[in-house]
Amino acid sequence: MVLRHLLDATDAEVVAVVTQPDRPAGRGQRCQSAPVKVLALEHGLTVLQPETLKTPEVHEALRQLTADLFVVVAYGLLLPQDVLHIPPLGAINVHASLLPAYRGAAPIQRAIQDGAPVTGITIMQMDAGMDTGDILLQRALAIGIHDTAASLHDELAQLGGRLLVEALHRLRHGGLLRLPQDHSRATYAPKLRKEEGLLCWERPALTVHNHIRAFHPWPGTWFFWQDGDRTLRINVHPGTIGDPLPSHTLPGSFLGVHGDAIAIACQDRAYLIEHLTPEGGKPMSGRAFACGYLRSCA
Repeated sequence: MVLRHLLDATDAEVVAVVTQPDRPAGRGQRCQSAPVKVLALEHGLTVLQPETLKTPEVHEALRQLTADLFVVVAYGLLLPQDVLHIPPLGAINVHASLLPAYRGAAPIQRAIQDGAPVTGITIMQMDAGMDTGDILLQRALAIGIHDTAASLHDELAQLGGRLLVEALHRLRHGGLLRLPQDHSRATYAPKLRKEEGLLCWERPALTVHNHIRAFHPWPGTWFFWQDGDRTLRINVHPGTIGDPLPSHTLPGSFLGVHGDAIAIACQDRAYLIEHLTPEGGKPMSGRAFACGYLRSCA
C-alpha cells in the first residue's frame, strides 16, 4: 500500500487521509472501511470521508489541513479544479500505467486484457483532465504471462510507493522535471463492466487467457454450459494454454481431463482450467467438475 511507504518516508509528513465513505461489501453487504482508512486510524491520522469534493464546506476542510501537496492514489473520482489549487504545490497522482498509455479507471486490467508485455507507474502532476497532467517520474514493470489483475496490482502498489517517495525526495531537493504528455499517443482504460466477463471460446487461447487474468478476481469471467435442461453459469479461474487443435475442432467443446484440469477448445488451442466455480456452488477442481457435472473423469 502506498500509504505505508509515505508513513515510512523521511521527506514527507502525512497530515490526513481523504478516502471515500465506507461502502457495503461482500455477501452480507456490511459496511467496510477501506484498508487505507484502517491504516490511517492505526497511525492516529485524521480521516475525511466526504461524499463529494465539490462543496465549499469540503474545500474549507481541506484548506484547514494546511498541506503543501495532495497525493492521490486510486481515489476513483476526478478532483475539481478548485481542490487542485488548494495546496501550494498542487496535487500529484500515482497512476498504474506508463502514461499516456491507459488513461482512466482500469489501467491494470486493460493492459493485461490487451496482452501488453509492460506496464508501470507514472507520478503525474494533476490538472483538470483525466490523467492528462505532466509526467514527473516513471518506472516500467514487466507483465508476466500468469499475472492477474490482483497480483499485478500488488506489485504496482509496491513500485508506486517506492517511486512516490523518490519523487517527493527529488521535489524537496530539486531534480524533478515536468514532461508534458504526448496526447496523440494516448490510449484509454475504461471502467470494467460485469457483462464483459462472458468468455468467447471462438477467440485464440491467448486472448481468452488474457481476458480471464484481467478480470480476476473482479468481476470474474464465466461461460455457460448446457446440462440437460439446465444452463449452468461456470465461473472460471485463470488456467494455462494447451496444445494446438485440429482445424475442425468446435470452439467451446469439452476435450477431456488433463490432470486436475478440464480442457476446453478455443479457436486455435485447448485451454486448461484447474479451478472453477459453478454458480451457487463451491470452488472445485476441473477434474471434480468433469466427474460431477459432465460425468466424464477421463
